[in-house]
Amino acid sequence: MSGNTYGKLFQITTWGESHGKGVGVVVDGCPPGIEMNESVIQKMLDRRRPGGSITSTSRKESDTAKIFSGVFEGQTTGTPISIMVENRDAKSNAYNSIADIYRPGHGDFTYQAKYGIRDWRGGGRSSARETVGRVAAGAVANAVLKKENIAVITHTIALGSIKAETFDQQMISQNMFLCADNHAAKKMEEEVTRVRREGDSLGGIVEIIAKNVPSGLGEPVFDKLDAELAKALMSIGAVKGVEIGAGFSAVTMRGSQNNDPISSEGFLSNNAGGILAGISNGDEIVVRVAVKPIPSISIEQETVDTNNNPTRISIKGRHDISAIPRINVVCEAMACLVIVDHLFRQRVKE
Repeated sequence: MSGNTYGKLFQITTWGESHGKGVGVVVDGCPPGIEMNESVIQKMLDRRRPGGSITSTSRKESDTAKIFSGVFEGQTTGTPISIMVENRDAKSNAYNSIADIYRPGHGDFTYQAKYGIRDWRGGGRSSARETVGRVAAGAVANAVLKKENIAVITHTIALGSIKAETFDQQMISQNMFLCADNHAAKKMEEEVTRVRREGDSLGGIVEIIAKNVPSGLGEPVFDKLDAELAKALMSIGAVKGVEIGAGFSAVTMRGSQNNDPISSEGFLSNNAGGILAGISNGDEIVVRVAVKPIPSISIEQETVDTNNNPTRISIKGRHDISAIPRINVVCEAMACLVIVDHLFRQRVKE
């Protein structure tokens, strides 16, 4: 198994490398009759495009989506949808000097161990550029969810040591960090400026909220909805942790505090994050992911070369300071893909 495919009834396969000719995805299982064209895909891709914030790389990619199959006269046909984005601003020669050096925090060492060969130009397949295909597929999944009145939103709740203290959904689109707390967003900007000057990078926390998800989605025992969300989100390269609902804070609660009381109108709290026994309960699904700092930093680090000789490395060039906010839409896309797949799986049973 190659591990490049996700989903059972709504299935995607991503392909491409950071410095190859392009990246893309094949979406199989999308029903016919969904309104679809390049602009639908582009709207979501533009949210992860390089150069959109002060945390972002200076690499200039238009990320222009091209649909090659599965769409006719503005609607999906029910056949596989193939989407491609060309790489136009890859500068591979910037990596020549470190082609034989393993970069700390990257997949260089592990890809070499697995395959015996690796594309050292920008990280190849392990590059965050691979997520272009996920986001394109997520745009298709999101179009399906809109017909079901299901909405998925993401927002930044922490960047480095700065944390959001309030939530105003309208504020998410009003600042470059996609933070629902505008005051915290201003502090985040100051933090990024300081860390950039030091040649370092930042991690953070992104929250995903899915609204109007019907109850009953998820499969016992190994395909629980929360397990599937955790797998999908953990498959994003920079994500190192996932929590559902109360998550890790549940360990400090008693059962009387963590349980969500049930009334005739529904659940009175949402510590479960909208999922009980691995199955959606009709409440909002709430997931948070921990995003590690970008590993490409100009601060000198200790490492070895491909012959296991000790050396030191300082990574120059065009790199994000943080995966946030560009990773937010990637998280949203993966959540959409999981929900659509399980929505279809549930309908097979009905």
